[in-house]
Amino acid sequence: MEKTLYIIRHGQTDFNLKGIVQGRGVDAPLNEIGERQAEAFYAYYKDMRFDKIYTSTLLRTHQTVAAFLKEGIPTEQLEGLDEIGWGIYEGKEQTEAIMEGFADLIARWRNGELDVSVAGGETPNQLVARQRKALQHILSFPDERNVLVCMHGRAMRVFLCLLTNREIALMDDFPHTNTALYKVRYNGEGFSIEDAYNIQHLAGLFTE
Repeated sequence: MEKTLYIIRHGQTDFNLKGIVQGRGVDAPLNEIGERQAEAFYAYYKDMRFDKIYTSTLLRTHQTVAAFLKEGIPTEQLEGLDEIGWGIYEGKEQTEAIMEGFADLIARWRNGELDVSVAGGETPNQLVARQRKALQHILSFPDERNVLVCMHGRAMRVFLCLLTNREIALMDDFPHTNTALYKVRYNGEGFSIEDAYNIQHLAGLFTE
């Protein structure tokens, strides 16, 4: 069974723009820029003939792929694709104290401490556990050859590690921005990244 996953991050929200922490516990809509990013992605990839679209349970992913859904492409929401939970940081501005907390947490994750989290939040290993279930579900439909997956920045980095059998501690090696694309091929046995951090569809978008 072969399958190609087109994995994108959702479009921009005001929380992204204002630097407010936005994890699994914040269900923010796209802003005007995010809508334009989604439109640009659709214009570039509308002829791809996706067999299925998978999103997280959060509004910003649904809105990002809305133009494809209007075509009647089958879709499914999977909580395994939700962003990591940021606990007590959710919905808060990234103050100096929070930024220091983030820096310490990311450093610990990079050091392989994958069972630590923000108070009330999720650990990377907890995120991986629900992502494994989502991946198993996605792979259970062999007739879905071209699949669009819309998810979230931190979750996408972890998911790419999971797919390519890299240590989860290396998650930050994968760059991301709103609607950036990773094209990943499954050959029936394993995954390989065919196109990494593709943002061609955004070219010229903000130069008007």
